[in-house]
Amino acid sequence: MSSTVHVQTKYVPPSDPALPALALQITQLVGSYMIWVGSTEHPADKVEIAPLQGSLLRDWACYRNDDNAAGLNVVFVSPPRVSARRFKKQIFLSVDVPPSFMTVGEGARLILAVERAVVDGLKELEDCLSSI
Repeated sequence: MSSTVHVQTKYVPPSDPALPALALQITQLVGSYMIWVGSTEHPADKVEIAPLQGSLLRDWACYRNDDNAAGLNVVFVSPPRVSARRFKKQIFLSVDVPPSFMTVGEGARLILAVERAVVDGLKELEDCLSSI
């Protein structure tokens, strides 16, 4: 098992014009992933700036590959838990989305976009690392 830390930041374009673009940062640690996902107004070529300007403590949850989710505000239950079991790694998830989207009726679609970004990002990273 490699003890090297890998960090990948990815721009996720909005799936709907009413939703914001997302920035996804996945840090691969030994036996776990630390994932930050948040909305961004930065273009794709400057996506690395988004985590620096985001709030890392907005919403955290921890998912282990052998138990239920435990966290401050568990909004995203199924996909991260399934991913933790699939990849056999603990997942720390921080979600930083504007509260205004949760109150104006776009919340469910934004949650779905965040869940898709996390699952797709993990699949992409796992595929990349398994080909090394």
